[in-house]
Amino acid sequence: MTTTASPAPSLFQRLRGLSGEVIKFGIVGLGGVVVNAGVFWACLQGTGWINSLAGVIATAVAIGTNYLGYRYWLYRDRDAASRKREITLFLIFSGIGLLIENGILAFSVHVLDYTSHTAQLIAKNVVGLAVGTVFRFFSYRTWVFKALPELAETEPAVVTEAELVLATEGSQTLAK
Repeated sequence: MTTTASPAPSLFQRLRGLSGEVIKFGIVGLGGVVVNAGVFWACLQGTGWINSLAGVIATAVAIGTNYLGYRYWLYRDRDAASRKREITLFLIFSGIGLLIENGILAFSVHVLDYTSHTAQLIAKNVVGLAVGTVFRFFSYRTWVFKALPELAETEPAVVTEAELVLATEGSQTLAK
């Protein structure tokens, strides 16, 4: 039985396929932003904690919320064979994102002398979050929630073989 290899998808097809993932990533991330901003605001208003500590607490709570969304919605079809590895990598890359996000907050407060809560919210939840989100997206999809290599390699062959079987059956039916 001869099989033909399907051509590699074009850049446009790959980007179109990636757009759905980006949208879902954004939806989960938006939920995390709401949690992050709400906890940050509550820490600043309710407890009077210093902004850096409030930022770390808010980001940590959002990381936990986002993991659930990524694992059980966005990347539910990805390899989950080693949850310990997945969670460890998720926490490492989320921690780096936390450092990026709160590093920008610390820079804006301690170097640029932004003292108002509004300026701090913008520094952390707009600038810091944008830079951290780009980092997290690429690290999560590349190293944390890896695609199953077996499925990616075997699916086209299975589809091709099924098409050949159907074509063979169709020609046998016509011959009768």
